[in-house]
Amino acid sequence: MTLPESGAPWPPPERVAPYREMRVDDAWYSGDRARLARVYDHHQTYAERRKLWGRRPNAERHGQQEQRLHMPLPGDIARTSADLLFADMPEIIVDDKATRDRLDVLLDEGQVQATLLGAAEQAAALSGVFLRVTWDRELADRPLLTVCQPDGAVPEFRYGITTVVTFWRELSATEHVVFRHFERHEPGRILHTLYEGTPDNVGRAVPLTEHPETAELVDSLDGDGVSISTGIRDLTAAYIPNMLPNRLHRGSPLGRSDFAKPLPDLFDALDETWSSWMRDIREVWTSLRIPPTEDNGITLAQFAIRVEEHQRTAEATTREAVQAAGYSAQSFGLDRGGQAITATEVDSRDARSMVTRKKKAGYWRHSLTHMLHVLLQIDASVFGQRITPLRPRVEFGDSVAESEQQTATTLDLLNRAGAVSTKTKVKILHPEWDDDVQTEVDAILTETGAAALEPLQANVLL
Repeated sequence: MTLPESGAPWPPPERVAPYREMRVDDAWYSGDRARLARVYDHHQTYAERRKLWGRRPNAERHGQQEQRLHMPLPGDIARTSADLLFADMPEIIVDDKATRDRLDVLLDEGQVQATLLGAAEQAAALSGVFLRVTWDRELADRPLLTVCQPDGAVPEFRYGITTVVTFWRELSATEHVVFRHFERHEPGRILHTLYEGTPDNVGRAVPLTEHPETAELVDSLDGDGVSISTGIRDLTAAYIPNMLPNRLHRGSPLGRSDFAKPLPDLFDALDETWSSWMRDIREVWTSLRIPPTEDNGITLAQFAIRVEEHQRTAEATTREAVQAAGYSAQSFGLDRGGQAITATEVDSRDARSMVTRKKKAGYWRHSLTHMLHVLLQIDASVFGQRITPLRPRVEFGDSVAESEQQTATTLDLLNRAGAVSTKTKVKILHPEWDDDVQTEVDAILTETGAAALEPLQANVLL
């Protein structure tokens, strides 16, 4: 779409279905019981309104406390997805040292790893996410890498590639008037427009000065009064799908949420199980309301809390949900059994999660490479940094980092087999080291006396 025409319906008709699906996913991701109840109580289909969060219990109707419980499994799934991808920052390679040093500064000062962790978590829940490069000289003398939500964006694709994207946000609203700010990213420029409309109509374009949150943009606009030149050809925004293909909208370049069907049914079943379990407990305590001065005492009885039944149902539902989302039960603390297991067994049980991680890393690698390149280009074109903005390479590791205990075990086994040198052991233990490796090797050989043995071993061989 171009910028909206005056009087156009909002949201655009082609975005109604995706936004509606994201609203449901967002409710599960938020973990907010009121939001879940609101989404399902007003759902368009009768079957969805009959689920746990669509049913309005009698207690609520009489002003009593909410009895339905929510288990935060959806949030755990989204967090696990982000942890697998960005708990360890991927390796970023730039051939030019000056450019690499400057990029390190941008990554560190911009807290990019934290930005990516948040973006990946939101992408897992909402089917995808946008990265955007922008700048604000009052905040920082450098470009900023930011995150934009998919339910506040209208992207345009060509052969699955993002060509243009319009971000929008509601600035203020009353019952009848809504102000919306549109930020359209095109190759070479960014357009800003303010509209005054209604909740379901975009209304008409008005000057940016009509609202205090957009008035400050006026001073940074080019001579046309609506756009800002970026000074580069590349698009200053990128879309990262969480997973493809989109099963509900075949052929769509939009991603698929980790909560895609049938996950909401399993989430609902898990919440119903926990609500039932707690209801059994509440009924028991209600039946034991005996005054402390009562002489009758308490008679031993087997109360029907059904602990085993509820626990088995909850664990089975959780297992099915995480596996349907593409993860191993082991990644969520299931299947451990309390006994110690080897690193090989851990890798085997986590295989499903690692496959999902590799798939998602493939989607992130290209877009993240593009946005880091844009970050460097904007740093040069807008902030005058004297660097060569080369396109970096982003490489995700084969797996998440091992714990210190796992690394120590691996090194011990390699050492016993005589299959590793001291230098290689130091590199495995400190992969971030470069020039310090040989210094550490020399120190180890000296302390252990191994350095003095090398000449003797050479004489024996002669």
